[in-house]
Amino acid sequence: MSNQQILLKSRPNGWPTTDNFELANAAMPEPAEGEVLLQTIYMSVDPYMRGRMNDAKSYVPPFQIGEACQAGIVAKVIASNGGPFKEGAYVTGMGLWANYMVTDGTGFQEIQPGLAPLSYYLGVLGMPGMTAYVGLKGVAELKEGDQLFVSAASGAVGQVVGQIGKNMGCHVAGSAGSDDKVAYLKELGFDEAFNYKTEDVYKAVKASNPKGIDVYFENVGGPILEAVINNLNFNSRVALCGMIANYNATLEDMPAGPRNMVMLVGRSVKMQGFIVSNYPDLCREWIGVGAKWIAEGKLKYRESVAEGIENAPQAFIDMLSGKNFGKQVIKFADE
Repeated sequence: MSNQQILLKSRPNGWPTTDNFELANAAMPEPAEGEVLLQTIYMSVDPYMRGRMNDAKSYVPPFQIGEACQAGIVAKVIASNGGPFKEGAYVTGMGLWANYMVTDGTGFQEIQPGLAPLSYYLGVLGMPGMTAYVGLKGVAELKEGDQLFVSAASGAVGQVVGQIGKNMGCHVAGSAGSDDKVAYLKELGFDEAFNYKTEDVYKAVKASNPKGIDVYFENVGGPILEAVINNLNFNSRVALCGMIANYNATLEDMPAGPRNMVMLVGRSVKMQGFIVSNYPDLCREWIGVGAKWIAEGKLKYRESVAEGIENAPQAFIDMLSGKNFGKQVIKFADE
């Protein structure tokens, strides 16, 4: 019995392609003393992974050529050699693009089936949900009555950002890349939403935020960021989560930054980047808050699910170009 893995074959120049990845067969790993053998059930693909394909220093090490890529996973413990989890337990943590792996449990935590779908621990109850909560509470200091705007609002993080805002009594507006996604945002309770691909973003941002913007949750960058800056209120806060519009740009074609940054000075705007893992207390807090809201019907979530490890590279590429609807996960095996 072999273990299929997705390896990084080469580093992309600009947009990644499936040629940058390789599907390989490896020997079935065996747990050493104190380890467990995991079978991956679901795997997450996320925008930050694009940065890890580059050989560049960052807050996480880059993927290595010829080695399995890494990702958040939900897995089942199928064997234990005195490890920290019992056989049959479900766990989540940072794993590999692989059907099987061994671990001593570092970075993994056990989850309870039945509280929510297992895949939700990679989305609304996992890093994307935690990112939304940390960005709004820990960075932007969102409060009742704020005017909140979020870009990529139908994505894994954005859809949670908007619902947290509504549950906290805020006016919430967002942008998305299709009419179907805009309609979904309205279903979630967004006060305003627009299709940035078909509307003038400068006019649409202003129209959807008639009282200006107190908090902006930034996922995209590019023209939307410039449009938002024009509409920021005094003492507003910008949580910089990501700028996916620039992730695949090379040094030669990197777009110019916003032309109106000087407005941040006169309006006393706080703009702060953040890494979700720097806020462990808020991450733990979110699991309880998010699970409670799901049970109460106050938090809805949408996923795109691809089937099979062999389709992980294409699902990752499609996610970067916005072809997914909601959180993108890959199902490796039945629960």
